[in-house]
Amino acid sequence: MLCRLGGRWLQPLPVVRLGARGPQFAPAPSGGGKCSALPAWAVASVSAVSAGGWYKDLASSAPVQGAEELLLSAHTATGLPWWGSILLTTVALRGAVTLPLAAYQHYILAKVENLQPEIKNIARYLNQEVAVRANQLGWSKRVARLTYLKTMRRHVSELYVRDNCHPFKATVLVWIQLPMWIFMSVALRNFSTGATHSEAGFSVQEQLATGGTLWFPDLTALDSTWILPVFVGVINLLIVEIFALQKIGMSRFQAYVTHFVRAVSVLMIPIAATVPSSIVLYWLCSSFMGLSQNLLLRSPRFRQLCRIPLTKGESDTPYKDLFAAFYAKFILRK
Repeated sequence: MLCRLGGRWLQPLPVVRLGARGPQFAPAPSGGGKCSALPAWAVASVSAVSAGGWYKDLASSAPVQGAEELLLSAHTATGLPWWGSILLTTVALRGAVTLPLAAYQHYILAKVENLQPEIKNIARYLNQEVAVRANQLGWSKRVARLTYLKTMRRHVSELYVRDNCHPFKATVLVWIQLPMWIFMSVALRNFSTGATHSEAGFSVQEQLATGGTLWFPDLTALDSTWILPVFVGVINLLIVEIFALQKIGMSRFQAYVTHFVRAVSVLMIPIAATVPSSIVLYWLCSSFMGLSQNLLLRSPRFRQLCRIPLTKGESDTPYKDLFAAFYAKFILRK
């Protein structure tokens, strides 16, 4: 009985490796005795990560290591301070990866929008045909409705295949941009907490501690002024409002999604105030590039350069119209 209990319930104690100088413990953080500027929960999370779990797997994954190597390569090749290296890397990634994908998204959405008149004609004709067949064959309203929806879905799918513009292709930007944002954020967190590389005898954490500028000279510390977090929230809100202003007559679902994204943008402010300034700086640069790309993709010349089809609702003076809509919504309302 005791043997069975011992085999089932008792677990062996962890083995302590003894060396010539006694038990081996994790080295203390470098930095000449400088106390960490991170909050207690952040320091505790580093200890939790070292014990294992999903975040440890993410922090040591190949994409995160690739992001770390990219940041280190940019810093070494340019010789810029770390704030400049983060800014330059963000601009390069957004320009080389997300801008083409955003242009492709607009290309797909423009083709889908141009199909709407044809889809409406098919819907009107099909509705009449189904009504006639329902009278001839004595279909119930439910059968007639299901037949209409099934046939309509098939015709719309054929149109998408014909013009090679299935709306799902417009989501490719999200599936690339969001993981990239996460991997870069985790890589910078690894740098800021001293969980990764050393360079030229100095840890990246030590370099980040003196690699900031202006009011945030220490990129491993929090921004106690909240200037960076507030800017992140404001720019994200501007992106949401630009999207909302160009959508006339949004559906209820679109309105709910817009309100949700607004709430997330505001929530990002206190979240950004609890992470190292290196991460917030990346978020700020990424959001600013996102805002710039949104404005650039409204330019008729740039859209023509990207071969984005003209749409019925497209304006020749998009920036003037945007300013007028913004003024009417937020200034005249007061």
